[in-house]
Amino acid sequence: MNEKLTLLPAIDLVNGKATRLTEGKAGTEKTYGEPAEVAREFVEAGAEWLHLVDLDAAFGRGSNADLVASLVQANPELKVEVSGGLRDGESLGRMLDAGAARVNLGTAAIENPEWCAGTIARFGEKIAVGLDVRGARVYGRGWVAEGPLLTEILTRLDSDGCSRYVVTDVSKDGTLTGPNLDLLARVCEATPAKVVASGGVSTLGDLEALRDVAAQRPNLEGVIVGKAIYEGRFTVEQALKTLG
Repeated sequence: MNEKLTLLPAIDLVNGKATRLTEGKAGTEKTYGEPAEVAREFVEAGAEWLHLVDLDAAFGRGSNADLVASLVQANPELKVEVSGGLRDGESLGRMLDAGAARVNLGTAAIENPEWCAGTIARFGEKIAVGLDVRGARVYGRGWVAEGPLLTEILTRLDSDGCSRYVVTDVSKDGTLTGPNLDLLARVCEATPAKVVASGGVSTLGDLEALRDVAAQRPNLEGVIVGKAIYEGRFTVEQALKTLG
């Protein structure tokens, strides 16, 4: 049984601001201030990880790469997981050079499987794959481009040696309606890799429910939380205490 699930508070970037979307849809942005200030608040609250997403890059409409790199470098106390628009060696290398502890591949895992496999082989634990799920399929390009069946991509990526998946039920993301526990349990059962839950967490009870899943599926290792913290449903300190 997991003694502790890792909390990864999230900062999603749109036009240089900390932002959250609803169901991953462009145009549903709600802004929560300056990313540097939010990151410092997370550090002060005791967070050890940060999930940092460049939504402009994910949607292919721009880039916050300079800001992402500066946030990684400015917060050495945090292990930073970077996601969004990392689809080639140059963008990935820049984040690793900046000090990111881990980078998430999403669209690249769908559209460029050979490059993804080579990247996993080269960088190992520093690479996770984000699986943005709607129904039975995985989606890319900021959750709008239909990809393969979840079962198919898991089989391929497991054979490539992927060590970790960040699993998001897109229909839950930013909705504060609770995580998709069934989806998470199914993914944990289907793969030996580590799994990080993302999307829908609204209450401390949701975090307790995730701990219950982890008791049965010990490869569930963490949870990303964004909107619930920003909307004051609970604090980072309360979340850390609940998760162990």
